[in-house]
Amino acid sequence: MRNPQVPPGLDLHAEIDRLRKERNAVILAHYYQDDEIQDLADFIGDSLQLAQAAKGTTADVIAFCGVHFMAETAKILNPTKIVVIPDMDAGCSLASGLPAPALAKWRTEHPDHAVVTYINCSAAAKAESDIICTSSNARRVIESIPVDRPILFAPDRNLGAWLSKETGRHMDLWQAACIVHETFSERKLLELKAANPDAKVIAHPECEPPVLAHADFIGSTSALLKYTLTAPAQKFIVATEPGIIHQME
Repeated sequence: MRNPQVPPGLDLHAEIDRLRKERNAVILAHYYQDDEIQDLADFIGDSLQLAQAAKGTTADVIAFCGVHFMAETAKILNPTKIVVIPDMDAGCSLASGLPAPALAKWRTEHPDHAVVTYINCSAAAKAESDIICTSSNARRVIESIPVDRPILFAPDRNLGAWLSKETGRHMDLWQAACIVHETFSERKLLELKAANPDAKVIAHPECEPPVLAHADFIGSTSALLKYTLTAPAQKFIVATEPGIIHQME
């Protein structure tokens, strides 16, 4: 269905390119965006990778095709640039599930704990944290904390549970989750495995433990992409948001 705000006959690609040049803008698209958005972007990647890429450009404007916290991260790393987001209502269940005042209260209740916060949260929540991690470096971050110091991990309980299992570190976990990754069911995964016995299962650690238990490889979005390029398998069952498949193909 045509967007009623787009005049009939307008060449959207040409108009986007015109505005990109006129505003000296760079377009960033997260791996999870639709194919046509990825194809228009100057850079494609995960949220931190994109913010870092924009920092290396001479652009005056960053158009971030992603959710709100990603645009905030881009602004933190590019304070002199204008950062815009196509949809101000584009949210994230992890970010909305970790209100900064609630995190501050939790921290006050555990003054001896290190507060490690996953990057999928608001700038206000980041300000209440000791360390911000990504899914790529989260394990190294947890292992860098002295073993005698307890840890609060927020907001993703599934990522936190996976990290606890991988590192052997007990952590108190905030109870939020990604609504997309929670939709993947163990039953459906087993059905797909039975129908595709030669496929490798790759999963993002935001998935629930029963799904991760069947994965041949678990990693960040960029790690999943790299795995498909190097693994000998020709078929993959992908347990993360479907936009990444465009880059895999």
